[in-house]
Amino acid sequence: MPFQLLDLVELKLKEVISREPTLLVMVVGVPNVGKSALINSIHQIASTRFPLQEKMKRATVGPLPGVTQDIAGYKIAHQPSIYVLDTPGVLVPNIPNIEIGLKLALAGSVKDSVVGEDRIVQYLLTVLNTRGTPLHWKHLANPIEETTQISEDKPDYNPKDIRPKMKKLPDASDLLYVKDLVAEVRHALYVTLSEFGGNIEDENDMECLVEHQYEVLQKVLRIPHKSSESRLMVSKKFLTLFRSGKLGSFVLDDVPES
Repeated sequence: MPFQLLDLVELKLKEVISREPTLLVMVVGVPNVGKSALINSIHQIASTRFPLQEKMKRATVGPLPGVTQDIAGYKIAHQPSIYVLDTPGVLVPNIPNIEIGLKLALAGSVKDSVVGEDRIVQYLLTVLNTRGTPLHWKHLANPIEETTQISEDKPDYNPKDIRPKMKKLPDASDLLYVKDLVAEVRHALYVTLSEFGGNIEDENDMECLVEHQYEVLQKVLRIPHKSSESRLMVSKKFLTLFRSGKLGSFVLDDVPES
């Protein structure tokens, strides 16, 4: 996508370069869809195609909407001059229906507090169940063997390594923990859906299935049962796995098979 956009920039630039040798591009879209990340990608690509004299300034990105709060300009090329404007995300004044609103919330275009993490996860689980997605997770490999191999190669513990650190980088055990956790979450959703005896298309049956999956996810995610905010904690952790891509890539809209 960044390459295609830069090609378009070059094409438009050739059309106007004789009249005005400067091109100004504005990136506009709904919140949290990667506008700033796209600009950074264009930065990187443009640096290999056009000479840039000064050090490139990068757009600030983040996992939540609202990181970009003002219009910011970035010069990505010199001779010819190309500037890109990064803008805060914009939404239509009125969202047509509830489902579109939930899709925007699930994608992070709307702050979770507006809709509620619980409701967002209910919608996500309903979508996964309706499409039968967990049934495709049956034959995924279990990373336990890989964990054993890495733990065998781990060097002996050295008392001299005990020192305060400003920031701990993720090591192999951290990465494998997340990988194991994802495998357990996928397996739990596969089991609950495959053993479900109700009708997926029935609203009440689907609600019962989602409630059961919440209970199972609470165990898998190691969240205390007695916690008053246990459901919220389940929702937040499950949303983090989904939005970080750990569960896989998903298209929320219905795409025609043809």
